[in-house]
Amino acid sequence: MRSTQRNGVPNSVLGRALTLLTAFRGGDDELSLAELHRRTGIAKPTAHRLLGELAGWDVVERTPTGVRLGLRLFELGHLVPRQRDLAEAAAPLLADLFEATHETVHLAVADGVEVVYLQKLVGPQGPTVPSRVGGRMPLHCTGVGKALLAFGPPGLVRRVLAGGLDRRTPRTLAAPGLLAAELARIRDRGVAFEYEESTVGITCVAAPVLDGTGTAVAAVSITGWVNRLDPDRFAPAVRTAALGLSRALRACE
Repeated sequence: MRSTQRNGVPNSVLGRALTLLTAFRGGDDELSLAELHRRTGIAKPTAHRLLGELAGWDVVERTPTGVRLGLRLFELGHLVPRQRDLAEAAAPLLADLFEATHETVHLAVADGVEVVYLQKLVGPQGPTVPSRVGGRMPLHCTGVGKALLAFGPPGLVRRVLAGGLDRRTPRTLAAPGLLAAELARIRDRGVAFEYEESTVGITCVAAPVLDGTGTAVAAVSITGWVNRLDPDRFAPAVRTAALGLSRALRACE
């Protein structure tokens, strides 16, 4: 759809509508027409017309100051077979991991060069982390992301490197050589650790969920305060949960 563009804006109606929808980011409860124009480059009259049509389908909802994503998108998201089956299979395992650790638990998948979070169970004493169900983070600086990279399909690392390694914190692995060495260690250990690479003050341990070929289709993690959570201590529990989910998914194939 984006192959035909003018000044970075898709020419087709569908392309422009999708551009407006994907302009929303994590933490955006709503956006004004002016902000949507700034982010997308779509002219305000065109954006206003398209948003009106999307509102008619409940894909967006109008507010006194702008628009927000609508309930219909939420409903459609839950109809996606792969994510729905994955989330359903993971639910009891994630609940067990949460009860065993009382730390924030994540289930995530890779989409392009980013992580998309499918489930999140928030620990009662854990830090506030910038993740949310449906939210995105870079692959290279998150525990789940590095697990997905280390056991991902061929070419995924090249795509991440081609897009650049954004430095989110002083500890982010922003050099290709350092990231390659870290991924090799993850493949040896079977788990990935993050130490304040995505957010200052947090640490994480993650493990990949593998299909029958040994390729990661998801990742499971726990996250906590860097001065309180010992990732090595909880690594076996995280890996056990990921292995259990791997077996459950293969049994359904």
